Amino acid sequence: MFSKEICTTYDLSGGNYNSNKSGFFADTIFHRVISNFMIQGGGLCEDMAEKGNKNKPIKNEADNGLKNVYGSIAMARTQIVDSATSQFFINVNDNEFLDHRDTRPDAYGYAVFGKVVDGMDTVKAIEQVATGNKGMHHDVPLEPITIVSTKIIA
Repeated sequence: MFSKEICTTYDLSGGNYNSNKSGFFADTIFHRVISNFMIQGGGLCEDMAEKGNKNKPIKNEADNGLKNVYGSIAMARTQIVDSATSQFFINVNDNEFLDHRDTRPDAYGYAVFGKVVDGMDTVKAIEQVATGNKGMHHDVPLEPITIVSTKIIA
């Protein structure tokens, strides 16, 4: 994790907030998989219900200078700039169009807070799974891909 560049996001993802250390991400799924783009998870359970999340939305720190490149991990959000809570995505391509460009809502970008240091082969395998629709969700893996555990290594 890039803790110097992303104070608020670091707190949410495992620092002072302890989402990671408390096991919050266990039993969540990768619920959105788009080949040559990204895989997204960290907030929904297998039944597509949101995991109990008491996190308040955090400040978007996409202006931290970090880029949405292959293997980087960023906070997912809605169209509202400061709406990220627990969901994240792993870039499986260089996605510069997701980088911060300016302060307009449509150009603010998505805050990168870490990178995959080992296991991109697993990420690439997830990227290749068959997907479909499940309720109102699109690009959902046909077979659930569950996060068993997470850890911060640096």
